[in-house]
Formats: sequence, C-alpha cells, structure tokens
Amino acid sequence: MNEGAGASASRRITAGDAGSRIVAAPTAPVIDLTKFDACLFDLDGVITRTATLHAAAWKRLFDEYLAAHVGEEFVPFDVETDYRRYVDGKPRSAGVRSFLAARGIALPAGAPADGADRDTVHGLGKRKNRYFLALLDREGVRIYASAVKFLREVRARGVRTAVVSSSRNCAAILRVARLTALFDVRVDGVELARLGLPGKPAPDMFLEAARRLGVAPVRGVVFEDATAGVEAARRGGFGLVVGVGVAEHAAGLLASGADVVVADLGQLRLEGRGNPMGAQA
Repeated sequence: MNEGAGASASRRITAGDAGSRIVAAPTAPVIDLTKFDACLFDLDGVITRTATLHAAAWKRLFDEYLAAHVGEEFVPFDVETDYRRYVDGKPRSAGVRSFLAARGIALPAGAPADGADRDTVHGLGKRKNRYFLALLDREGVRIYASAVKFLREVRARGVRTAVVSSSRNCAAILRVARLTALFDVRVDGVELARLGLPGKPAPDMFLEAARRLGVAPVRGVVFEDATAGVEAARRGGFGLVVGVGVAEHAAGLLASGADVVVADLGQLRLEGRGNPMGAQA
C-alpha cells in the first residue's frame, strides 16, 4: 500500500458494479454508502502492516524445514510469490499444507496439541506463530494511517464495521494497535477454529461476520489484500469487493473477483450516509 497516493478524477462504485473490474489509479472510486449497511475489513495488509512480519515468519519456518529435510539444494521460500500464492489470507494449517504440497511434501496433520517441535501440520503452524510473535514483540504493530482514517470516517457516516482475519492473533494485534473499539464484530482464527468454519477462500468467515452484524451480504463491502480473501468475498455474494494491492498483485486481485483495486484506502471517496438501523431492518 502506498499512503498518500492522490487522484484527480473519480468514479462511483456501487453494488451494481459486480463484473465491472477496474483498477483505481488514476481515478478515485466513490462508494455510495446509502447502498450499504456494513464494511468488512481484513486486518493484515489492509489496516495493519503485520503482513511483512507474517511473511518473514513463514520464510524462516519453511527455509529451516526445507534445509533440514531436503538438503542444501532446496529452493528458499519467496516472500513475494510464495507468500501471496500459498499462505496469504489462509488459516495457518492451510498455509502449511498449501506451500509444502507445492514442493511435493505431505506432512501428517498431527493434533492441535502438538508442540512447535513436531514436524506435523499443527506443529509447523505453532512454530510459525512462535516466530511471528517474536517479531511482533520486537517490532510492534504498525498501521496504515490512511486506512484507519478511512475506517473512522465509515463509522462516522453510520456504517457498521467488522474485522475478518484468519489470524489467531487478531485480538492481540487490535489491542496493541488500539483499534479494538473501531469494530463492532470480530471473526478471526480463534472463532474459525471454535465454530469449525472453513477458512478463506471459503466464504464462511465473511458470512458469519455479516450474520453477526445483521446485514445481508449484498449490503456489505469487503476490503481485502489477499486473493483468497477476495475469492471468499465474491463467493459469499457481497455487494462490493475492494482489493488492496499494487502492480502484479493488483492483477491477481482482479482475477480473483475484486470489483476495484486501490493501492491505498485513502484513494477511496465516500458519499452519503449509511442507515444505522439498516442492520436491524
């Protein structure tokens, strides 16, 4: 995301724009909030800058594992292509399976109680989380200021908000970043496991958030930086799907079903006000 990116023109986007795929720059898409009752946001890469920490943790995990089990000739995990293609936006276990399958490796699932020392899907997932938390403790949580400003304006205009993240650390990240109060609903990796929901690209997490908000999916706007998340929102029938990305990543978001892609939420303009009682109607 590039904060502060400007735009000299504008284009209105509403629930009727499904199938009209555009990239925002150099135009500034306008969201008519009278058409929507809720906005649902992914966290990492949209609101917070923790995506880079996740990518670094995944790289350490997979490079260590491959070096130990494949040998010195292994191809390292690429934080751009491999992260986006195999793990971004997915639950931890799905990310482990997806990347290793691409390398022709199948691990036993193990059990949720497996420790981080076990070479199972659950064990590697816990090891990755240990690396992530160490990075989070050392570097803290950085946010996209323009995204938080956009989020506050959405709420000020009477639209309800939800955070929908596959991360089991979502609540802790929001707390550290002091963003908890900006969301009416949170559906995260902890809730995903508790409810037994399939993760993105299945639409279930977004649909659960819409249910808790009391809105029909078609009256919701989803903001996502991961292709798996964009696909989930599109499959869930949400009225507008906004991708967040640049360059080649933007093309992938459009291909996955985004109605519009922006480099930064600050490029979007809002018009009108939501109906605060719309969720109850």
